[in-house]
Amino acid sequence: MKELLLLRHAKSSWDEPGMSDIERPLAPRGRRAAPLMGRELMKRGWLPDRVLVSPARRAQQTWRLVAAELGGAEPDLGSGEGLYMASPDELLAALRSTSRTAKRVLLVGHNPGMEDFASRLAGAGSEEDALERMREKFPTAALARFTIEGEWNALAFGAGRLLDFLKPKDFSQR
Repeated sequence: MKELLLLRHAKSSWDEPGMSDIERPLAPRGRRAAPLMGRELMKRGWLPDRVLVSPARRAQQTWRLVAAELGGAEPDLGSGEGLYMASPDELLAALRSTSRTAKRVLLVGHNPGMEDFASRLAGAGSEEDALERMREKFPTAALARFTIEGEWNALAFGAGRLLDFLKPKDFSQR
């Protein structure tokens, strides 16, 4: 059994209107949410052994802040080429090229592709409450956790089982 963790980048800043979209950094709220999600990954033992991160500045910053909370774990960092604003089909293709030795993959990406991909990936046996929450809204720094049967190269829409859907707001009151 494989696991897939889909993490939407944390909240980005819109303070510089002339800045290109790919260069936008995290907002203060995003710089608080990303480590929070990293601590949750660590606490739950959901440490990835492979990570794919969009080349966008906000996604890269999200990953660095999450990684700093993983207790020194050093997952294999794969190429994030093609993940910037990727469509569901492009995300599926990127995951299909994942090494078969990877057991738990974390993908850090963007909406609308991430939300659409997660909804299309969720198949039979998905946890109903998590699925409802995820389909209602996939906010910044939210994380969807799936189990996947079979190999990455055979991944298909509807083949994932959504187990958990976490949002920073779920933990910010602790």
